[in-house]
Amino acid sequence: MNHRKPHRAAALAAGAVMVLSAACGGGATVDDDASGGTAPQLVTVDAGYVSAVDQLGLPIALEIGAFEEQGLDVRLAQPFPTGVDSLNALQAGEVDFVQVGTPAIGAVQRGLDVVLLGNYSGSASKRAIDDTMAVVARPGSGISAADLATLRGKRIGVSVGSINHLYLIGLLNDLQIPVADVEIVNTAPPDMPVALQTSGLDAAIVWDPWPITIRQQVEGSEEIVRGGGHIPYVGYIVAMREFVEQNPDVVQRFLVARAAADKWMRDNPDEAAEAATRWLPGTEPAVAQEAMQYNVAQLDPRFSACNYTALDTVAQMLAEQGVTQPGFTVDDRFVPGPITTVMAERPDLFDDLPPIPESARIDDGYTYDRDAALAACPAA
Repeated sequence: MNHRKPHRAAALAAGAVMVLSAACGGGATVDDDASGGTAPQLVTVDAGYVSAVDQLGLPIALEIGAFEEQGLDVRLAQPFPTGVDSLNALQAGEVDFVQVGTPAIGAVQRGLDVVLLGNYSGSASKRAIDDTMAVVARPGSGISAADLATLRGKRIGVSVGSINHLYLIGLLNDLQIPVADVEIVNTAPPDMPVALQTSGLDAAIVWDPWPITIRQQVEGSEEIVRGGGHIPYVGYIVAMREFVEQNPDVVQRFLVARAAADKWMRDNPDEAAEAATRWLPGTEPAVAQEAMQYNVAQLDPRFSACNYTALDTVAQMLAEQGVTQPGFTVDDRFVPGPITTVMAERPDLFDDLPPIPESARIDDGYTYDRDAALAACPAA
C-alpha cells in the first residue's frame, strides 16, 4: 500500500520523541540507521486521531516512548476534526491506523474494508459506559436537571451519526420521550457555544472537553446530565484489513504501545491532563483536569463479547433513525486476535481494570451471538 504524503503535526509536544524518516511506501517500512551503527531499526507507521480528550492515548504513547519501546517510529497526522475525516485519510492511504467510533459503521456500508483492533475508549466489562458525554443547556432554555421531561420541544445540537447523537437517542429512550418530540439540530462541536449563546440551540450534547469548554464560554449555561449509562460507548483503533493481514507483528506491537499509554494515563491522570494541554490546542489546564477524570474511566483497550454487543446495539440505534442501513454484521469487522494475544502476554497492562465476566471472554475464533453476549455482560 503506497502512502500519499501524510499531514504532519505542526510540532511535537514538549518531551515527545519522533524519529523523522522517509515517507512510507508499501505500508509499514523499516528505517535505515543513519549513523551506520548497529542501533535497532524502527518500523515506520503513520497514525491519526481526532482532537478530543478521549483520543489522547495515541499522542501520549508517542510522548512517553511507548511506541519506540516496541520498535515503532509512529508519525502522527495533524489532528482530524472528525472521525469521518480520519477515515477519509485512512482510505486515501495517508495513515495506517486511526481512532474512530460510530462513523466506521457508515464507512463500512459505503464499501471501506476497515477492521477493529482494540478500544481507544469503551468497556470490555459491561455494555454501557458514557462518562465522557454530557448535556449542556443555555440559560433561559427551560430545561431542568430536576425534570428531564423539559427536554420535550427543545432544539438540541448533536453531530448527526456520531456518538453524541446516539447519546441523545439513548437518553430519550430511557426517559420514554419519543425522539420526534425534540428538534435535532446537526451541529459541529466547535459551533455549539455560539449556537447556545445566540439561542440557536436550547441544549448541546457532546463529548469532553466540549461540555466543560461550553460552560466556560457561555455564561449561565448549565450541565444538565453527565453520563448515566444511557449508551454503550464505542471507540476503536482501526486499520484497513489489507494492512492488518500484511503487517500482523506491527499491529500487535502498536496495540501493546497503546495499551501501555492507557495504563499510564489511568495511573497518572494529572500528568495526562497536562499532556492534553499540549496536544489539544486551546485546552486550558482546568478544563483538561476535569475532563480527564471522566476519560480515564473509559480507557479499556481490551476486547470481549461486551464490545461486540455494544457495536451491534449502536448499529441498530443508528439504523432505526435512518442514519445508517440495517443489517450491519459486527463479526465481519472485529479482528480480536492481536489484542487478545496482548491481553494474554501482557496482563500487567490491564491488571487495574474491572475483570471481564468469564462468559464474555473471547479468543481469535469467537463468533458473536447477541443473546449470549447480552446475558454475559452486565448493563452498566
